[in-house]
Amino acid sequence: MSSDTTLNNIRIVLVAPSHPGNIGAAARAMKTMGLSRLALVNPLRYPDPQAEWRAASATDVLDECRVCASLDEAIADCHWVVGASARPRRIPWPVADVRASAQRLLAEAAAGQVAVLFGREADGLSNEELQRCNAHLRIPASPDYPSLNLAMAVQVVAYELFSGQSAPVEPEWDRPPATAAEVEAMLTHLERLLVAADFLDPANPGQTLTRLRRLAARAGLDQTEVRMLRGIATHLQRLGSIPD
Repeated sequence: MSSDTTLNNIRIVLVAPSHPGNIGAAARAMKTMGLSRLALVNPLRYPDPQAEWRAASATDVLDECRVCASLDEAIADCHWVVGASARPRRIPWPVADVRASAQRLLAEAAAGQVAVLFGREADGLSNEELQRCNAHLRIPASPDYPSLNLAMAVQVVAYELFSGQSAPVEPEWDRPPATAAEVEAMLTHLERLLVAADFLDPANPGQTLTRLRRLAARAGLDQTEVRMLRGIATHLQRLGSIPD
């Protein structure tokens, strides 16, 4: 697969950006590094002249960007999703620095659509949004002031993707990877089964569903594995006369 095709399979997703200038600056950062696929989830102000002004000669990236009503919509067809996060979480997730994350993204992009999520300027991505990711990305920075502007963070990631694309490792697998939408449907199916079987109390699920989500994200399931797991769930439902 050519490097152009690989970069075209990489989507930058800005979740609820509040300032249109950051959207334009992110588009400019992307174009300088050969990236062109931008998605916005519930932007506060867009379209906006400030976005076009800050984009400079990258308005074509803005012209082609997708505005999505939900994160699910933005990543539905992606099989590998990485979320930029600056702080540790209560339940740890697979995490790598920006260079290692870029190498994995390039390898996964050789097989299909991938996405990098960037959160809100004020407080980043929520725990729920980060749980939709296969892995988390950290940009090393001074502990005295580790906060980066949104567009600057996009620039750092875009640079690592551009500079690391010389020899991406193509994943060797016998089946196409499952998309985010397929994995989410499987997890919803398993949740219904666990509730119906009285294994899971929907009023007090604890960390069970979060840890199942982490397991699925870490495994990097393919389409056949997802169908197999859903088939097992359906068979157990029928065997135990458990309603859907």
